[in-house]
Amino acid sequence: MSWQEAEREFSDPAIATETLSRTFERSADRNADRVAQRYKGGIYDRSLVSAGVVPPAAEGEYADLTYAETRDVVRNLAAGFREIGVENGTRVAIYAHTRMEWAQTDFAALAAGATVTTVYPSSSDDQLRYLLEDPEATVVVAENRDLLEQVQGVRDDLGHELDAVVSFDDPGEAGAEPDVFTLGDLHERGAEAFDLDAYESWLDETEMDDLASLIYTSGTTGRPKGVQLTHANFRANVNQCYRRFADRPDRDPDVAGISADSTTLSFLPLAHVFERLAGHYMMFAAGATVAYAESPDTLREDFGLVRPTTTTSVPRVYEKLYDAIREQASESPVKERIFEWAVDVGRAYHEADDPGALLSAKRSIADRLVFSSVREGVGGNVDFFISGGGSLSAELCALYHGMDLPILEGYGLTETSPVISVNPPEEPKVGTIGPPVVDTEIRIDDAVVGEEVADLDGEVGELLVRGPQVTDGYWQKPEATAEAFTEADDGGDPWFRTGDIVQVRPDGYIAFRERAKQLLVLSTGKNVAPGPIEDRFAANEFVEQCLVLGDSRKFVSAILVPNFERVEAWAADRGIDLPDDRTAICRDERVRERIQEEIDRVNEEFEAFEQIKQFRLVAEEFTEENDLLTPTMKKKRRNILERFADEVEIIYESPDESPVDD
Repeated sequence: MSWQEAEREFSDPAIATETLSRTFERSADRNADRVAQRYKGGIYDRSLVSAGVVPPAAEGEYADLTYAETRDVVRNLAAGFREIGVENGTRVAIYAHTRMEWAQTDFAALAAGATVTTVYPSSSDDQLRYLLEDPEATVVVAENRDLLEQVQGVRDDLGHELDAVVSFDDPGEAGAEPDVFTLGDLHERGAEAFDLDAYESWLDETEMDDLASLIYTSGTTGRPKGVQLTHANFRANVNQCYRRFADRPDRDPDVAGISADSTTLSFLPLAHVFERLAGHYMMFAAGATVAYAESPDTLREDFGLVRPTTTTSVPRVYEKLYDAIREQASESPVKERIFEWAVDVGRAYHEADDPGALLSAKRSIADRLVFSSVREGVGGNVDFFISGGGSLSAELCALYHGMDLPILEGYGLTETSPVISVNPPEEPKVGTIGPPVVDTEIRIDDAVVGEEVADLDGEVGELLVRGPQVTDGYWQKPEATAEAFTEADDGGDPWFRTGDIVQVRPDGYIAFRERAKQLLVLSTGKNVAPGPIEDRFAANEFVEQCLVLGDSRKFVSAILVPNFERVEAWAADRGIDLPDDRTAICRDERVRERIQEEIDRVNEEFEAFEQIKQFRLVAEEFTEENDLLTPTMKKKRRNILERFADEVEIIYESPDESPVDD
């Protein structure tokens, strides 16, 4: 039996057709004494701790809650929500970073019959106002005093009334209003009122087609749209993903999977659909342990404390992790040479069909000298990583595989709950986003691509998809909904237009090419996908970030953010005296010449019309804080082009401008 057949026929208690609330309850029954959540001490002023609901964790250490204990918290919070007026269909907004209380609040609000809407904690006042007003959220759960005060600051400007505001943490004087509660207060009210029969009736009243969540798109191309996701959408995707990742009996014992014995480290935004599904709903359905990182900046410490078996992340985090590993290896010329040698060996070993005795021996030495310490740096227990939310460099992915830290790259959108395809643990293929998950139909629309893709194997074009995980549309936006779907032309459901250009290979695996809206159409008529070019810089030691541009222009160019630490180390090794100011470093001709060497190497991999002809170095990194990245670390291309408009103008008005080679 093939792994595809085994995946489809696999049965397990975690696979079911039921609401998300029932999923959590049944998992808690099966796994009552297992650890459900791990939380770190010394970070927050948790109101559940001060109320005596959960024990405090020692500063810098993790404490545990079993499934039975977490279920008690969820049940009492659900009753507390009912006590403050939440009922079926009430929109409850969660405005917080990823942490233990986010997960508990989500399950509790769903059990009370609510629809959970999400707000990124980095939201401006204008964004917050929109994300509360558009769904008409009447209850807001804010993380702490600062976010609570921000909610209170926009409250009077909303077009509807807020019934209550709840804070995870003790907010001090900011919580003095009569309709402001802490999570501890909510739990106390719920514990006094809780009745198991009533609780069961709330769960029974929730239907599969009821709206579980409104998740707003990241807004890279305009105002965010609220994606309507039902319990059925999410539950179907849990089943689809668990079939692919579960520790199935048909697998070779050496191929790890997800089970009740798994532990994940959660740090991506739970406000985003990727972590919500893969690091939350699927993990709790499996009976796994979910530990919550202090922040993305403390991952090295948290990996060591938690020792996870898996985690979900986005390409930018894997790039940053590799940069940190390389930086540590650059402490001395000898260490640096050993690291670079090991990197080459690891990549060659992974890409070889038959490594042979010599390459295998080199791989063993590289493992002993470098890779074993890298694995220990992420806790020493990782079976595999899961990557989504953007395109991952194939070169970087191969390197992780070579270090025995496989990254299983997948693909999806908020509108598809989110997973459409993902690499299976038993047969991952670097450079692809895997084959579709079960019960997912795909189709290719080749009308949006040019002749440049004619030499690729398989079908190339915009990916269309339909399946039980696909949304039925956007909240109160019928025109946007109509635009997102094709007309049904075969007696089945309409097809959802992903807006992404992909290649469906003959082996059934999908390779991501580019967002259709980000495809560059040169003034010569040539189509250029910027993503693959940008990905080639992901593991580059001298380039931190890259944005490729050229839409409606004669040639391709790039805005690059240098890796200043590496550039400065290179200059010091060669006795080059660089300016202290980073903007001045970007203008230094010696630095530009060194970066040009890296561009020349990347250009060799592309056709002449795709090659970067000119570039500008900029000192400002693309971050969420300066509004150049989304909360899920995708580039906001429009914002970047506006921020560096002067640099772009210099590129295309330069007297050195050269036409694109045909």
